[in-house]
Amino acid sequence: MERVHLSGNCATIPAMLFADGALGLVVLAVWLFCLIDVITTDESHVRNLPKIAWVLIVLLLFDIGAILWLVAGRMWPGSANAASSSRAGGAFPEYDRPGRFAATNLDDDEQFLNQVRERADQQRRRYQEQRAAELQAEQDRLHKRPDDK
Repeated sequence: MERVHLSGNCATIPAMLFADGALGLVVLAVWLFCLIDVITTDESHVRNLPKIAWVLIVLLLFDIGAILWLVAGRMWPGSANAASSSRAGGAFPEYDRPGRFAATNLDDDEQFLNQVRERADQQRRRYQEQRAAELQAEQDRLHKRPDDK
């Protein structure tokens, strides 16, 4: 039998396998980071698509989806969008949340406020009447003589 000699250096094969394995681990680590980052990121800090769409993109497209998330979906802390979306003092962040109802018609807002005021006045009057009745009952009980049964 004749031996077949392969041309090339056989020492480069383990180095190539190591580099390929290391590259695969790096890609897996980036994908896991992006998947966890998409899941834990608040909906208001997600750009361009809804959060569920980004989760599906990162899950289904693997490395391309992870890169897309980093480039187009994630809001980075130093970016202009991040600076403009946060309030200067941050005193009332509940007013900045997405989906918050804001009155568009001043008449509707005024009508709602009037209804709230009327309801508060009714509750206040009802409480005062109830309290006055309780005080009167207590005074009657204290002033009643034992022989008046």
